[in-house]
Amino acid sequence: MAAKDYRNSELKVFTLNSNPALAEEIASNIGIELGKCTVTTFSDGEVQINIDESIRGCDVYVVQSTSSPVNQHLMELLIMIDALKRASANSINIVMPYYGYARQDRKARSREPITAKLVADLLQTSGADRVIMMDLHAPQIQGFFDIPIDNLIGVPILSEYFENKNLDDIVVVSPDHGGVTRARKMADRLGAPIAIIDKRRPLPNVAEVMNIVGNIEGKTAILIDDIIDTAGTITLAANALVENGAKEVYACCTHPVLSGPAIERINDSKIKELVVTNTIPLGEDKQIEKVNPLSVAPLISEAIIRVHERQSVSILFD
Repeated sequence: MAAKDYRNSELKVFTLNSNPALAEEIASNIGIELGKCTVTTFSDGEVQINIDESIRGCDVYVVQSTSSPVNQHLMELLIMIDALKRASANSINIVMPYYGYARQDRKARSREPITAKLVADLLQTSGADRVIMMDLHAPQIQGFFDIPIDNLIGVPILSEYFENKNLDDIVVVSPDHGGVTRARKMADRLGAPIAIIDKRRPLPNVAEVMNIVGNIEGKTAILIDDIIDTAGTITLAANALVENGAKEVYACCTHPVLSGPAIERINDSKIKELVVTNTIPLGEDKQIEKVNPLSVAPLISEAIIRVHERQSVSILFD
């Protein structure tokens, strides 16, 4: 990362309420203080935002994951964009480590909405000039935007962690067919083979393991996914791997949504350790011994500097 002093520059980083700790770390890595703003609500729940410093002519980066409560955080972001536009910011860059509503990216059945496209439209209409994200659930969502999109990936961060653990006889496992590309990227980095869980999903958040494709007998399995929500899929896969001869099972993901019964399921499963990133902050009830968070702040900080300096960001996708 560049060693340039940005303290008196036109680069500003603001945070809203979804992930202030990550924003603080990003600003610290860049070498600046977080921009001053206040986010409050009226008695009826309406969001009120005040920007407490001049941002006229500045390149502004707003850190906000649209994680739970999704609708609250999304409205905060849209209102902040409007405030920045009216305050004459030179550019409004959204740093959205976790993109909510991304799982509804197509019409799977008749009369369904495509909320990933709706959110893209809302961000653009409100005035966003660029969006920096991590591990979009469906990469084609980038095509829903008519503004520049930087979709950073978490595989290098997760892979480096497992490289440093010096595990023996690894197999990287995708919990479904849709995650094979992600598993392949990690397997290439670790010099390991891959396996695939063949499953079907009769209902949303309900998964049923069918078969395991690949050799996992006596191996250390690393399950990788982009999102772990209720943890039904990942824990079912972990238990199936052990039952079919895996020596031990680790799991990892970029976005630890961990809603509903997720923590209880992880605690009760065969997963030895769940490695996540801090795109979504872990509440106190989710900070259990099995869950190990890694920071994405260095990666996002470098992306912000490269965008600000008009340098290539593509190196960060490798």
